[in-house]
Amino acid sequence: MSDDRSGNDSGEKSWINKFAELFSSEPRSREDLQEILALAVDNEVIDADARSIMEGAMEVSDMQARDIMIPRTQMVVIKAESSLEDILPQIINSAHSRYPVVGEGLDDIYGILLVKDLLPQILCKGNSEFHIRELLRPSVVVPESKRLNVLLREFRENRNHMAIVIDEYGGVAGLVTIEDVLEEIVGEIEDETDAQVDQFIRKITDDDYFVKALTPIEDFNEFFGTRFSDEEFDTIGGLVIQSLGHMPSRNETATIDRFEFQVINADQRKIHSLRMRPLQD
Repeated sequence: MSDDRSGNDSGEKSWINKFAELFSSEPRSREDLQEILALAVDNEVIDADARSIMEGAMEVSDMQARDIMIPRTQMVVIKAESSLEDILPQIINSAHSRYPVVGEGLDDIYGILLVKDLLPQILCKGNSEFHIRELLRPSVVVPESKRLNVLLREFRENRNHMAIVIDEYGGVAGLVTIEDVLEEIVGEIEDETDAQVDQFIRKITDDDYFVKALTPIEDFNEFFGTRFSDEEFDTIGGLVIQSLGHMPSRNETATIDRFEFQVINADQRKIHSLRMRPLQD
């Protein structure tokens, strides 16, 4: 009995000594911190989820808005000249809570529409006048190079939830939300509408599809009549990574069988979304 306690005490001292050794001076590297986190999990001081969140927070400091933004081709926007009757079906189908409102094109951003600001308009049936510009909130604009840890701090300080991302020429490159940043830290966040509206595969044109990287290979095979194997990987994203042989960056392409996959959104850890084009025989 006493021997067991002695062994436990020794193990505890080893853990404490290791902790003290790593933090007795200024941090030397990120690897040191990751080592102490792994040791903390091994000694059941924190669980694996807590470690994942801490490591995600560290990685976010190295990432930029361009790494996680929703590309302009996938942005859901509302036209400034739209009537209330035009807007409501679009909002119901996409189920977002905020929308950029644009003029002549995607580079002509008027502001951000919050769905909750439409409620008085809907309830006031006698109001025949509807002016969407009177409901808009100012849009926050950030460069593609904006670091995510800085962006998250600004989101919190200014109580903003969405930012328009612009490229070096001032054109709209995409948009990013506070949820996008938080998902890089804590993982995928799903709400009560996701199960209803979250489609893995979305048809853009007859020869162009938007495909989420998490699309199960089985579902992809069923949709397109393909026979991709799911023995090694469960998702289309995994299949693309295998084909390329490395973690791809945005706009990289991979040809698998008779399909071309273009990465449209990816970060240092995973692919988020793809654009798929069937190749002509």
